[in-house]
Amino acid sequence: MTEALFSVGESMPPAYPERAAWGTAPKLRQWQQEALQLYIDQAPRDFLAVATPGAGKTTFALRIARMLVDAGTVNRITVVAPTEHLKSQWADAAARIGLSLDPNFKNSDGRHGAGYIGVAVTYAQVASKPLLHRAKTEAARTLVILDEVHHGGDELSWGDGIREAFEPATRRLALTGTPFRSDTAAIPFVDYVEDAEGIRRSKADYTYGYGDALKDNVVRPVLFMAYSGQMRWRTSAGEEMEANLGEGFTKDITAHAWRTALNPDGEWIPAVLSAADRRLTEVRRTVPDAGGLVIATDHDDARAYAAQLDRLTGEKTTVILSDDPKASSRIEEFSAGDSRWMVAVRMVSEGVDVPRLSVGVYATSTSTPLFFAQAVGRFVRSRKRGEVASVFLPSVPILMALANEMEVERDHALDRPEKHVEDPDFIPEEGLLDEANREEKASDELTKQKFEALHSNASFDRVLFDGGEFGTGGAIGSDEEHDFLGIPGLLDADQVGVLLRQRQAEHVKRRSSASEQASSAAVVDHRRLLDLRQQLAKNVSAWAARTGTAHGSIHNKLREVCGGPPVAQASADQLDARIKKLQDWFVGRK
Repeated sequence: MTEALFSVGESMPPAYPERAAWGTAPKLRQWQQEALQLYIDQAPRDFLAVATPGAGKTTFALRIARMLVDAGTVNRITVVAPTEHLKSQWADAAARIGLSLDPNFKNSDGRHGAGYIGVAVTYAQVASKPLLHRAKTEAARTLVILDEVHHGGDELSWGDGIREAFEPATRRLALTGTPFRSDTAAIPFVDYVEDAEGIRRSKADYTYGYGDALKDNVVRPVLFMAYSGQMRWRTSAGEEMEANLGEGFTKDITAHAWRTALNPDGEWIPAVLSAADRRLTEVRRTVPDAGGLVIATDHDDARAYAAQLDRLTGEKTTVILSDDPKASSRIEEFSAGDSRWMVAVRMVSEGVDVPRLSVGVYATSTSTPLFFAQAVGRFVRSRKRGEVASVFLPSVPILMALANEMEVERDHALDRPEKHVEDPDFIPEEGLLDEANREEKASDELTKQKFEALHSNASFDRVLFDGGEFGTGGAIGSDEEHDFLGIPGLLDADQVGVLLRQRQAEHVKRRSSASEQASSAAVVDHRRLLDLRQQLAKNVSAWAARTGTAHGSIHNKLREVCGGPPVAQASADQLDARIKKLQDWFVGRK
């Protein structure tokens, strides 16, 4: 079978010697060697490799490309990537092993320059002119590398275009690092095999999951830091609602509480950004260039979050927006530097290689398994043994489930089995918040009123790691929160597990002791607490109307001046002190 791989008759052993023309080709990891040997043995026209983000799919694919070129099996390479930025990233990686790809090729160019062996293009670019790319494919012995091949099903025209353009290719190598699509759109050049239940599922030629990569120290262990809090909002019908983030209730209440938490004018986002920055500071004690990434829902939120980080850190935050022509250069500059934070909407969610990212904030409305895995994948790339990744999440059920299923491997099912919401394994095809936003928009069009986030605060909920949950909750700034934020930034997976169990035991003991003390103390008057919270909320609303200041900013200022935890955890005396301070503001006293 080896001879079949090399059409010019060159005989090469399974372990190929390094060549001068290969430049600085990196040493292959064990999984890459295994997959490469499998490719050599099979000499397939189509090959699908599924490997977890950060495992090194690009290196694997380019090693195959280099061998096929050297053997004369192919003399042209086309790389198809999801984004413009990834085209340049592929071209740079190919150049390091002596392959010149043109990432600036445009359909209007017709042909690429003579100095290039091929091009790097996007799925959208191919779909817009499939016959052009088919002609280029037919004109030479072409290897097509389909990066993150699940994008071939993004739109019907994309799948049709890719199939039309690359059907004549000599070789096709498909790559993906995330769970396959949740819809039933078939992905071009992927084999589907019927299982025992009659469901056609995608069949990978080689799979290397997150669990395997973690055992091999190829990727970092991930700590998920979940934050809850009390949310209050006004619906499009004018009704005021209040709920604790993550307590379930109905699907709509969960989604609207989540939407309120992500509002940059509330207390939740500033508190979580501050906690994430404290975590980043701890990590940078042992990993000095460690960086953080906030993934936002839209451009407005991204800019608002960046402004809060600017004030928090005293340095300028890098903002990555899809309509910014300098987005790629900004990503490269951040990757090469040592600044603290970057905020992005979608551009850095998949494939973009910024190895120093160690801390993330998942401040987005998107909750599909596909996007979640892509986003978390930005933080797991390991540079040296012991680096730990930390991702901060809203404490909502669907994200908690996805975090606990990091090691689950999925195939793409064309024939979806019937599932119901009551099924504990059911994951919605689209995010709860996405659906709620659509419903809210439709309702707004009828009532001409808009959803309004009124107030939010944050509290530390728990840590999720390796399928387990740790922590007993706590206020922002509490010892319980600090114990987890202060976990060292260099630990292997086993050490992380041991330390989390130790902290958990300490917290349970501390909580038991506190409960015993509380049982002998005076009973809290919950009715008075409710009255004080309502009175404080009214006064804050009045001050906001007078000054134009956001509710969340007023609450933050009151906590700064008077001390104490967020409203939901504040005592009667602390709430009373804030009410009196507001009264001083109204009469002009400092």
